[in-house]
This record gives sequence, structure tokens and C-alpha cells, in this order.
Amino acid sequence: MPHTPSITVHYAQGILQAAQRLGLPVPAELPPQTRIPLARQDAFWDGICVASADPLVGLRLGSALQVGHLDMVGALLMSCEHFGEALEALLEYYPIIAEGSEFELERDATRVCLVYRPSYGVRREERVEAALASLAHLTGWITGGQVRPLRLSFGHGARGERACYENVLGCPVSFETAENALCFAESACEVPLIQANALMREHLRALADAQLERLGAQSLAVRVQQLLRQHPRWGKERVAEQLELSGRHLNRKLADEGTSFKLLRDQALHAMAEQLLRESLRLAEVAERLGFSDESAFAKAFRRWSGMTPGQFRQASGGTP
Repeated sequence: MPHTPSITVHYAQGILQAAQRLGLPVPAELPPQTRIPLARQDAFWDGICVASADPLVGLRLGSALQVGHLDMVGALLMSCEHFGEALEALLEYYPIIAEGSEFELERDATRVCLVYRPSYGVRREERVEAALASLAHLTGWITGGQVRPLRLSFGHGARGERACYENVLGCPVSFETAENALCFAESACEVPLIQANALMREHLRALADAQLERLGAQSLAVRVQQLLRQHPRWGKERVAEQLELSGRHLNRKLADEGTSFKLLRDQALHAMAEQLLRESLRLAEVAERLGFSDESAFAKAFRRWSGMTPGQFRQASGGTP
């Protein structure tokens, strides 16, 4: 059956309902189905942002989301024993909310950071702000206000006054960082959750595992993008081998999902290139990491993806050309 990456309808409804409360025009009512194609979400995010004069509209929409808008994942997070378990569950089950994007935990002796790696390109900054704002507020809710982020970091530049961000999020904010992340004290992982329920948790895990299996069986495109983010130098044949397919069979199955290996690779490399350029790496190093033969080949590809040179992108992002 043809399939494209999708999001849960509950998350889409949450964004649209929040937009309505802000007085913004929203698209027609969502169809009665459990998953919404990512391309449709791209369209309504663009429409909402165009209609809004507020540069922080993504932040405000995300802050308005509730646990129920995260589908069964929200209920599963609430039922966990402690905050650290909820973080681990989010990593495992986030594809139920939105396929393609990923979370990762990075730890040191004093901090644990929840790093967000989005897969979308349309209204990327606004949607990153919405995703992290929703999780910052969810954290306070499921812990009874006992846990708040130490800091929230965005890979992009500030879209408004820092004080506005900190007022909405309730924590310090950094911009133009290497990663989009929520950072917590390591000790927060031991904080018990106010609605912990072992029986409910195991029941929800079984349902979520079944949902993940269904999504994994359908969304080859998501699996291809995940491999490309992990191994940007891999070509079609190497990715196909990892998926136990021939290159020709991979092409046919991706075509059935309405996409192609070239399109998925371009999307993955474009997102990674922007992140590496924000880190102020030398162009030669960016090109090498992404598998290009030289700086010139990388610059040509980047201009095709974004309509600007790597240097122009750095300037627009507030970095060093």
C-alpha cells in the first residue's frame, strides 16, 4: 500500500485548535483518519505562519499543546515511574507522533540533554520551537512542577526578544547552538511522576509496540532517511543492502510511497549541511563529512537545495561566512 511519512491526527488537531484560539485562519477540518500525511502538515504550517504576524507563533502553538495531543505516547509518558524513564520512552515511541524526526539523549556527570533532530524542511524553525516548547511544558505537568529545563537551546537564531522566549518557556534560552535540545539536571531523572501506573504503562507499551511495528512495515522512506542521517556518505546500493533489498527493488518500493532515493538523500543532506554550517566548520570539512568530492561540489548542491551559497546561509544564520 502506498505510504508517505505521517503524523498522528491528534497532534495535527492540537496545532490547529491552538491556532484557532489565537484567531488565525486554519485549513478545513481534518479528515476522519488516524494519520495525516507529513506533506499536509507542511501545508497547514505554512498557511498558519503566513497568516500570523507573530514571529514566535510556533513557540506559542507548541506551548498550547496538551498531553492528549501526543496520542497514546502522551498517556504512556505520564504512566512511567520516573522522569528518566519517560525520556527513554519518548525516544522509543516518538515516531508514533511524527515519523522521520528523532530524539537522542546526551549525558554527562551533571546534565542530561534531550536532543531533537527534525526531518522536515517547511517552516523548520517554527516547528522546532513548537516541538520543544510542548515538551518543556509537558515536563512540568507530568512531574507536578518538580522538573523544569535548565536550558533550552535552538540551532537557529532568535526570532524575537530573548525575554519573550524565556517568559513563555520558563527557562533560559540559547540560540545558534550546535543542536536543538532541552537540558535537565541529571538528578531530575529520578523524580517520580505524579500519575505513575505500572499496569497502565505495560498495557500502553504493548499498544505502542504494535503501532510502531505497523509504521515500520509501511514507512520505508523513514527508514532510508534514518540510515542516511547516520551514514551520509552511503549511496543507494549500500542503503539497499542494509535494508536487505536490491537497489532496483528499493527504487520501486520508494516510488510506491511517492518518493525517491534521490529526493530523500537530498533532504537528509540538506538538513545536515545546515546544521554543520551553523557549527562554523570549514567548508572542506562539511563537504567531506557529507560525502562530496570537494567544496565546489558541495557548494553547487547546497545552492540547488536552498537557493543560496553556504556563505550566504551562514550570514543569514548569523554565523561567520
